[in-house]
Amino acid sequence: MNMLQTHDSLVAADGVGDAPVGVIHAIRPGMRDGLGELVGEAAARFAGQAGFAARHGQVQLLPGADGSIATALLGIAEEAEGCDPFVFGALPDSLPAGLWRVSAPEDVAAADIALGFCLGAYRMPAFGREATPAAPGARLVVGPEGVVASQMAACMNMARSLINTPPNLMGPDELAAAAQAALLPAGAEVSILRGDRLAHDFPTVLHVGMGSERAPCVVEASWQGSTATDAAPLISLVGKGVCFDTGGYDLKPPSSMLRMKKDMGGAAIMLALARLIMLRDLPVRLELRLGCVENSVSGHAMRPSDVVRTRAGLTVEIGNTDAEGRLVLCDLLHAACARQPDLLVDAATLTGAARVALGPDVPALFSNNAETGAAFVAAGLSCGDPLWQLPLWPGYRKWLRSPVADLNNISSKPMAGAITAALFLQNFVKTDVRWVHIDTYGWNDSARPGRPEGGESLGLRAAYEATLKIFNIQDVMHH
Repeated sequence: MNMLQTHDSLVAADGVGDAPVGVIHAIRPGMRDGLGELVGEAAARFAGQAGFAARHGQVQLLPGADGSIATALLGIAEEAEGCDPFVFGALPDSLPAGLWRVSAPEDVAAADIALGFCLGAYRMPAFGREATPAAPGARLVVGPEGVVASQMAACMNMARSLINTPPNLMGPDELAAAAQAALLPAGAEVSILRGDRLAHDFPTVLHVGMGSERAPCVVEASWQGSTATDAAPLISLVGKGVCFDTGGYDLKPPSSMLRMKKDMGGAAIMLALARLIMLRDLPVRLELRLGCVENSVSGHAMRPSDVVRTRAGLTVEIGNTDAEGRLVLCDLLHAACARQPDLLVDAATLTGAARVALGPDVPALFSNNAETGAAFVAAGLSCGDPLWQLPLWPGYRKWLRSPVADLNNISSKPMAGAITAALFLQNFVKTDVRWVHIDTYGWNDSARPGRPEGGESLGLRAAYEATLKIFNIQDVMHH
């Protein structure tokens, strides 16, 4: 497979020919005493005088005898500190143009190196008069493991770009079109539900979107791997695609509204995960449902104290119009459960409470199955995409009671907001369906190696790894 088809920052080793290839040595702090054996004593002295301390993400270029640069050093964390592919994202912008390969300790997976390099080469879409900044000229030489890394990176970067797109250019129709563009070439069947069909099948999605001139829609897609039988595991993915969230009549303050183009991050991440599963041709059956909607203010918008009947037949009182994400998800989850999936996963930028509890880098995870939840947490830790499980604490269910409906969409208490949101969703999930809910941030507040400021696909790699583990799937060339 030609690496350039999936990520042009990678080059297959067998396509290099006689072209010169520079070497990057990944160095842990404890390895500095042996630096002279790797790069020569003169180069090691230069690195020391230049202040190279093998700090995590620190890059040091080393001049050769003729003054050219064909060797570099990259500081990485000690082994006990765990997997961090993002550190290799420091390389693309730090290296001279040309071909490079990484020499790393044996416990560092080659696929992680390639993945981090690709993520560091990502460029946010540009919409001004200036052209999009040129991609870094440095390219990484990789072996067969680069295929899965490049596909993973391409899907993650697709999610990033969707989240980063300005909201006037990424409304419900545009998000649905992006889903079609990503899924149809991979062989999926895709339907987009609007109008009367939406009112019948997904009434809460329609209710959330009533205030916007940009009408809501739901994307439904299905796919089956080339080796999957009709008895293969059915994986169902659900994503919250609120393309912009004003908060509705319970209007957000300006500071909170600034980043609300990212409120479709859950849909972007689930779409990217679906595309990755298809590209890797996993032996599964797959379904995807995305609620594409805008939460706006107008004379047609939903109001606090509205009562809406869900697809499941339960009625919901609108206690707060800014708690719209759970309304988008509840009908989608109910529709997914009708197909009796072997695994149901949803992702959403759902609550600020999850960020208060866990910060921006660690999505909150909820599951109605202890073994499944543990598998997702373990997978996240193993691949450097951490998730942290919070409880579906039954004692808080009564906080969602309403005097006029079956449920209220917000809690009566100002505490445990991420938990009560998950408990709300659980009402629409069959008890015999293994379900995982990921409350993610979908954003990097500041730039770090491999993680530029802007949209981020937090939870995607963990969900992919967990899927492989749960269904005992051996992904060819996967680390």
